[in-house]
Amino acid sequence: MEDKMISGARIILECLSRLGVKNIFGYPGGSVIPIYDELYSFKGLNHYFSRHEQGAAHEADGYARVSGEVGVCLATSGPGATNLVTGIMTAHMDSIPLLAITGQVVSNLLGKDAFQESDIVGITVPITKNNYLVQNIKDLPHMMKEAHYIARTGRPGPVLIDVPKDIQLAKIPFAEFEKLYNQEIELEGYEPTYHGHPMQIKKAVKEIQNAKKPLIIAGAGILRANASDELKELAEKMDIPVTMTLLGLGAFPSSNELSLGMLGMHGTVYANYATAEADLIIAAGIRFDDRITGNPDKFCKNAKIIHIDIDPAEIGKNKKPDIPIVGDLKNILTEINGKLKDKNNKEWHEKIKEWKEEYPLIYKKQDESKLCPQEVLEKINSIVKGEAIIVTDVGQHQMWAAQYLDYEKPNTICTSGGAGTMGFGLPAAIGAQVAKPKEKVITIVGDGGVQMNIQELMVVKQYNLPVKIVILNNSYLGMVRQWQEMFNEKRYSFVDLEHNPDFVKLGEAYGIKSVELSKPEDLVQMEELLNTDGPVLINCIVEKEENVFPMIPSGTSVDQMVGKKGEI
Repeated sequence: MEDKMISGARIILECLSRLGVKNIFGYPGGSVIPIYDELYSFKGLNHYFSRHEQGAAHEADGYARVSGEVGVCLATSGPGATNLVTGIMTAHMDSIPLLAITGQVVSNLLGKDAFQESDIVGITVPITKNNYLVQNIKDLPHMMKEAHYIARTGRPGPVLIDVPKDIQLAKIPFAEFEKLYNQEIELEGYEPTYHGHPMQIKKAVKEIQNAKKPLIIAGAGILRANASDELKELAEKMDIPVTMTLLGLGAFPSSNELSLGMLGMHGTVYANYATAEADLIIAAGIRFDDRITGNPDKFCKNAKIIHIDIDPAEIGKNKKPDIPIVGDLKNILTEINGKLKDKNNKEWHEKIKEWKEEYPLIYKKQDESKLCPQEVLEKINSIVKGEAIIVTDVGQHQMWAAQYLDYEKPNTICTSGGAGTMGFGLPAAIGAQVAKPKEKVITIVGDGGVQMNIQELMVVKQYNLPVKIVILNNSYLGMVRQWQEMFNEKRYSFVDLEHNPDFVKLGEAYGIKSVELSKPEDLVQMEELLNTDGPVLINCIVEKEENVFPMIPSGTSVDQMVGKKGEI
């Protein structure tokens, strides 16, 4: 009897299913018709029909951030593939496990400028952990397995597989596919370090035990390593305050008395003051990026630094540590915790308490009859009480969401950090809701960013995803306007969005319940709206020229913070 045959397109789906992938996001096109033809009858994979390839990439990204699994997106060749690039870059900057699968023109037309050909492998080299151009169907099973492994191990990140159409149509015996798929993964030179060097750990334990003003800075690395419990154990055992990067929010509960919230450019005053006075910094899974350090030479200038990260390339890249430790944070923190003796830092906490009382997060309304954006977020916070997944776009609203919402659990904030990608919020919320169908997902977006992928409202409607879309509508590109106000003498060059669409009518056109809130008394509707079963779009008309404070201007240090006492 002739052996059963399997096509390249079917191999892709079979591999995804075997690797535990359940949901993928994509948009069809000529070079992926064979894959979509197989999807038509394939059992075991849910395909979500995005309305733009960039949306698909962000949806896969949001899915990965809240689930911890590899997000998968699918696009055709040429413009379909290049439309994924912004999403791939966003995932790359934030270390998100993403697998992008693209169709490609048939192999004999490669390099001949065929219709819808683009060198997506060459284009994405700088923004992927690895990428592949499949040249033989027999390479495909192992490449799929290998790509998924690379995306999720070590420091996670995006991987791309480019599959020519003829490879998708080619066939091999199913038994041969099984043999090829079951080969062991052997990647020469790819050996992530999972356990810290014993001598470095010993040095770290000594410094932590002796420090009088220790501070933990927790980043996204804590979340990627599932090390939140170990972080909490360290903080509580040694009585160490914890501040978080934007992407580290949720790694440590906001309600814990040791939490200082977010640090950096728009972080709390007390978190930033703590970095300036600490004698020991435990940097756990952070990059020391410019939004945190400002002027690196003046950042943490009074402290010894223990830097723990799984990626050796991050150690010393932006800030030279005194004790570098390369490895998995869960393993390293577990080992450190086991060697420490309980301690309290009473005097240090008294100083921090003074800062908290003197410099709380506050805002002053310009007009009592108008909605203030912070007021909207405070209302949302009082309703969800840290029991929701918050997805943001990028801009002022993103910073206010970081400041005024509580994050009690890991992976409950989903936001574009390193790339700062406008248009991320709505599609990422779709991915988050698919990943956690029983959780409340709220996306906080601006009136500028939401329009960059507004077409994804159709995905919300088509799959009846109960995403709550809160637009903080100030009729400006708010963060750019704030910088122009502060540093360019209010020369508001092309930031005015007075010709915005009617978002309520727009939402209704997509078949989504939509309302507008414009006065403080309107906020009484918020609880009912957030608890509605289906999707809701809430257009909040807020103060046009409200600014985000505190603020440490770019490239400066804590002593130049804007928004100190009397100015916040």
